[in-house]
Amino acid sequence: MLAHTDHWRGRLVETAVGTTAGRQSGTGRTAPWHWAVTVAGCAAVVAAALTAGPASGTPGPARPTPKALPAAAAPDPAKAELPLDCGPFPVAVTVSFAADLGDGRPGTVAAAHCAAENGTPPDAVYLLGPGTDGRPAVLATLVSERENLTVSRLALRSDGAITAHARGYSGDDVPRFAPDISVDLTWTREGGGWDRTQTAAPLSLT
Repeated sequence: MLAHTDHWRGRLVETAVGTTAGRQSGTGRTAPWHWAVTVAGCAAVVAAALTAGPASGTPGPARPTPKALPAAAAPDPAKAELPLDCGPFPVAVTVSFAADLGDGRPGTVAAAHCAAENGTPPDAVYLLGPGTDGRPAVLATLVSERENLTVSRLALRSDGAITAHARGYSGDDVPRFAPDISVDLTWTREGGGWDRTQTAAPLSLT
């Protein structure tokens, strides 16, 4: 996928499914924005800075089973300072779900983008956990806005994997109202991080 340099043109079985949040906004940053930059490759291993216990000769305690949580029991993505450089625009959280992802801590997986007045700004997906200052902390970036994807679905699978559906563009000349790439994304926990895989999906999926 190629990035475009002008303005936007046109936008897991126990299952916890992400909920759409109209135009819920967080805090935008005031530095110049630069979402239209070189697109990173979609196939990537996402290294998350999550706590990993020291190696020892004895087995550690069993990891709790992943499970859905009420939104009120997990970090509120609208209160997080997400690392999106949106300039004068606020940050909009579009879809999210709350869960214990198997580490015994409440977490929230959220997709967000810069809330421009028109066009289709790309989404980023973050894993949030409780912060030390009362504000949710970003534990991992699962999708970067530089990948130029629009995320329509987030969910937690019963085995603890995070899944998503997203659409994108094969080139700069593809109209932003007609994405021509459709992918299903899956993240599985690997040690202290998350391993990402993706497969092509029918464009008819919403």
